[in-house]
Amino acid sequence: MFSWLGTDDRRKKEPEVFQTVSDGLKKLYKTKLLPLEESYKFHEFHSPALEDADFDNKPMVLLVGQYSTGKTSFIRYLLEQDFPGMRIGPEPTTDSFIAVMHGDTEGVIPGNALVVDPKKPFRKLNAFGNAFLNRFVCAQLPNPVLESISVIDTPGILSGEKQRISRGYDFAAVLEWFAERVDRIILLFDAHKLDISDEFSEVIKALKNHEDKIRVVLNKADQIETQQLMRVYGALMWSLGKIVNTPEVIRVYIGSFWSHPLLIPDNRKLFEAEEQDLFKDIQSLPRNAALRKLNDLIKRARLAKVHAYIISSLKKEMPSVFGKENKKKELIGSLGDIYKRIEREHQISPGDFPNLKKMQDQLQAQDLTKFQPLKPKLLEAVDDMLANDIASLMVLVRQEETQRPNPVVKGGAFDGTLDGPFGHGYGEGAGEGIDEAEWVEGQGLEMLKQLIL
Repeated sequence: MFSWLGTDDRRKKEPEVFQTVSDGLKKLYKTKLLPLEESYKFHEFHSPALEDADFDNKPMVLLVGQYSTGKTSFIRYLLEQDFPGMRIGPEPTTDSFIAVMHGDTEGVIPGNALVVDPKKPFRKLNAFGNAFLNRFVCAQLPNPVLESISVIDTPGILSGEKQRISRGYDFAAVLEWFAERVDRIILLFDAHKLDISDEFSEVIKALKNHEDKIRVVLNKADQIETQQLMRVYGALMWSLGKIVNTPEVIRVYIGSFWSHPLLIPDNRKLFEAEEQDLFKDIQSLPRNAALRKLNDLIKRARLAKVHAYIISSLKKEMPSVFGKENKKKELIGSLGDIYKRIEREHQISPGDFPNLKKMQDQLQAQDLTKFQPLKPKLLEAVDDMLANDIASLMVLVRQEETQRPNPVVKGGAFDGTLDGPFGHGYGEGAGEGIDEAEWVEGQGLEMLKQLIL
């Protein structure tokens, strides 16, 4: 009798049932996480709201590096064809963000048109203004590689204060926006230019919290001898160690990622093995795309919870009538102590808190009296999502993996990694020394004589 009274409570405790992982992520975000974000102005402090296209889009690879490190040549090497808007040269040539995506016909979509397309995951980029949108395009072309992934080419990072200011938009903030949404970030270094400029250092620091997505490529390594390559590799690791504050060693892939023969072929075996490893990593992206989106949503939910605690704590401390400005300055100055108190009260890891200096700067422009007090129901909904709904989605991820054929990136350079002209076996046997200038005159003629005799 009266069993219907407990129906709502039981419904809250039971995890929701979803048809696909993508649909589940969309529904969980809109019903449980988004209300918390909107209530505590999460989008003004950290990241714009997510849209359906963010959950439906293909895996994306972001290429970052200083000018003339081979970013555009790397994309050309993967696709094995030119793409619209492509410019390659020793000087800083790529001056725009180019999203290289699949399309039935070749063409370029300008940035202002791109950010109003609901099918593309770029709508929230309009917040960076016209200065950025004039430097943002989408290059579409029919290519088998792009059926599985999309690639983002970025302008070469320059050194010096003048170049940084003259961009007209916050370059590091744009890269941080992309870093949150892409599946892999590839940092390219030229073997001859290992110096990390101030802007590049700022960019790498902006990628903090996304270390799991970062891979480093030491490009153009065929242009130096083995002994120098060993020293260059050591110097690169030393430079990265000062900027990337992690106890683990970052994985660095060494090679020459373009379609020309190797200039110094001594390290061919090493380059081939490194290329195989990097391509396997990129090929796994479609298979792990759902898990990556799930992981990013969990990361976002944890940050949103901490943000809610910070905002509600500030609201609680603010006076209702007099001395608001003085109290605001005092609270912003003692934000580190507020962090520690929240950490103790709610058993939150220090790594879940946003950057202290950045948060203090953002709070200067806010009216702390308009912040919302703590709303337990909103936090309970997010806790329920993390404890129950995410677990059921994890099961669904495994089911989708077993039901679908193994999705990998195909076409372009990926088809040639094992059997193509630059794959294993090239430069061996009858083709030994094929990259050397003297091969035809010397070894080639000698081998021909032996065959005749």
